[in-house]
Amino acid sequence: MNNLTFPILKLLADGKFHSGEDIARQLKVSRATVWNALQYADKLGIEVFSVRGRGYKLPQAVTLLDEQVILNMLGEQRIWLKLEIHDHLESTNTYLMKKLSDGQSHANCVAANLQTNGRGRRGRTWQAGLGVSLTFSLLWRFPCGASALSGLSLAVGVALVRALHSFGITQAQLKWPNDVLVVDKNMRREKLAGILIELQGDMEGPSTAIIGVGVNLNLSEKIKQQIDQPAIDLASVATHTINPNELLGVLLKNLLEVLENFEQNGFANMYDEWVTHHAYHLQQVRMLMPDGREILGMVQGIAEDGNLLVETSNGLQRFASGEISLRDVVL
Repeated sequence: MNNLTFPILKLLADGKFHSGEDIARQLKVSRATVWNALQYADKLGIEVFSVRGRGYKLPQAVTLLDEQVILNMLGEQRIWLKLEIHDHLESTNTYLMKKLSDGQSHANCVAANLQTNGRGRRGRTWQAGLGVSLTFSLLWRFPCGASALSGLSLAVGVALVRALHSFGITQAQLKWPNDVLVVDKNMRREKLAGILIELQGDMEGPSTAIIGVGVNLNLSEKIKQQIDQPAIDLASVATHTINPNELLGVLLKNLLEVLENFEQNGFANMYDEWVTHHAYHLQQVRMLMPDGREILGMVQGIAEDGNLLVETSNGLQRFASGEISLRDVVL
């Protein structure tokens, strides 16, 4: 890691040209040191334009994460949330999982300006970049065992939709078990955000959830081509510019409220709200099974434990998330 790379990127965050000489003077280093630091940025997949006589610039302005702004959005809840902001992590989930053995505190959130090896469900990679996605993870300790946490990803989805709706993204919908979708102008469902939950602990005793969230902010065409499903970003659907710091603050505020509710009451009292926002409720779907089979049916709802209920040719069937994927019926 080059320790100067992100200080330089913070100077370039305004999207304007900055000369190598000016950057070197501000950071009290040589121009060669600046050049070397920006070579490391390239290795991280960050595009920096270099023009002789003008200097360096990012393709567009980027709003970097600011701990104080985020905490201010939380209000009184900031008192008991521990927040860490990192310039660069391979994965916020992996970082917190490694910290578990060190006794990492309850309600600890880690966010990164750049995540280079984020993980999605079923072994997928979460495509991210500087200013491209908002990526964070929240550690939450439950007194109950992992067996009692069925429906947790659905509850987290409710928190995400509440937050997005508060920013005017009222077209945000849920996809079982852990995605947020938006229907675009061509009536296609495209992924705006995703959830990855990893559990540690006994099935019956205390357990810990690492709740990872990724929200697409501003996807380049290059990154869209690397994603294996239709994707959309906030820049495309919002009627005004959304500051990622304010977004993260509101997301965390809603997550804390939902997780407290879930801890006390389970998923049951969020059932109606979740179903209201489910993009596939009472619609024909394909269920892709781990062994390659496809099961066709009509979504009837969800059970209190978060299982999906689908009416198939063999009657009403229950599907647990695991390695199963829900897809549109191809007409």
